[in-house]
Amino acid sequence: DVSDFINSLAITAQKKQDSFELIKIFQELTGCVPKMWGLSIIGFGQYHYKSAKSSQEGDWPLVGFSPRKAAISLYIYSGSIEQENMLPKLGKFTMGKGCIYIKKLTDINMDTLGNLIHYNIKFLQEKYKS
Repeated sequence: DVSDFINSLAITAQKKQDSFELIKIFQELTGCVPKMWGLSIIGFGQYHYKSAKSSQEGDWPLVGFSPRKAAISLYIYSGSIEQENMLPKLGKFTMGKGCIYIKKLTDINMDTLGNLIHYNIKFLQEKYKS
């Protein structure tokens, strides 16, 4: 259960509050209910990917997040030029290979977050024809 996961994992009241707010935002923008993917990712929607470089394929959420101990990981980034151009407007964050890390929601611009989510969904649906 997504709520149980957040209540058991989010170690601060701020991270718990931000996690539940992110659920509202993602659910509103995607029209999808939150679902646990593995042990720590809350995902919305799904697509089926097939690697062009290997025989690897599977299902993955279109967008999602994880309220990890050090930061909240946002899985909303496909690495496109369009999204790259949005990043300077996002606010305070760091990047990993495929995700954006934030400390708290008040550090980022909500309109830019919404734009990144929308674009990522559009990109994945077009690429994988989901």
